[in-house]
Amino acid sequence: MKKYFLLGLMSSATILTNCSSDDDSINNPAEQKLLLSKITTVYYDNPSNPETSVATFEYNNQGELMKMLSEGRASVFEYNSGKPTKISYYTPSQTLEYYTVFNYSGDQLVNTKAIYTNPDFNRKSTYTYNSNGKLISSTLCQSEDCSNPSTSTYAYNGDNISTETSTIGGSIISAYKREFSHDDKLNPFTYMNKYLKIMMERAYSGNKNNYITERLSYKNNDGSWTQNQNITYTIQYNSAQLPVQVVGKETNGNNYVQYNYEYITQ
Repeated sequence: MKKYFLLGLMSSATILTNCSSDDDSINNPAEQKLLLSKITTVYYDNPSNPETSVATFEYNNQGELMKMLSEGRASVFEYNSGKPTKISYYTPSQTLEYYTVFNYSGDQLVNTKAIYTNPDFNRKSTYTYNSNGKLISSTLCQSEDCSNPSTSTYAYNGDNISTETSTIGGSIISAYKREFSHDDKLNPFTYMNKYLKIMMERAYSGNKNNYITERLSYKNNDGSWTQNQNITYTIQYNSAQLPVQVVGKETNGNNYVQYNYEYITQ
């Protein structure tokens, strides 16, 4: 669960979700929804000096996410008939840094492209789905010829991702795996636009429910896997059974991460 949401939306390298008909009913504007309005995250990478990050979200009257603010940076969203078409990313000085465009085939998001003034920085994420419309893989290309791409694949248990396997391309290729178990309550991103959740490409945003355990492993040169972390999450819920606080701890009891979620009703 760690930094993936903010990194996905703010950097747009790749922003995951179930694209089934359930999403369409969730996004029904006639329904009253609890929209995610603020995430406060405390990272314990350095336990003696935890790092706190705050992200806030602004919506229009249709419940569409229009702006995200985090650490002075702004992401501004544009839509066409409920489909995101463009996200513009601004620096703390309000200068446009780059923008991302969305490309569709019918109702399916096929890729997103991040466009910079310097084309050497441009990148493209491509998505593939199974017959049920669930995202099963994504590929990130950071060059025109897509040499050394990074890839992620997803395996499901019902409406939740059970395993996320990622390979990081580059001169030195590395791979890691995340395995999850889940509760039976709704995820904080439940009412977010399904295409934005695909772009986020991470197990938490794409699940129906919340994961309560996370096992992390890295791949060895011989192809075997070595587990290096095992995280357990304790969750507090509001009356709508949405998480308001999630605390992750490592096996030794040390803090790993903490999330506080706030919502608005629309």
